Amino acid sequence: MSVNDEFFGNIPVEKVAKFYGKDPCWVRAGIIAGWLPIGFATRKGKKITDVSEIGTKKGRINYYISPKLFYEQTGYFYKGN
Repeated sequence: MSVNDEFFGNIPVEKVAKFYGKDPCWVRAGIIAGWLPIGFATRKGKKITDVSEIGTKKGRINYYISPKLFYEQTGYFYKGN
């Protein structure tokens, strides 16, 4: 088993927000704008990189937060709980 095998799944936005002591909107905006490089956002399979897309009526934005990238940025190992 390699180190990469220990990182799996997705970290919920709310858990990341709690870790940083910020609102979930701050996490979402940071991921989309790129200044919080811990994951990515998509809508209908297309990557979202412009914060003006937040709140539009074009559909739901999905967020993927990588446990590995989060660990690399913070040193915190997310165990899924």
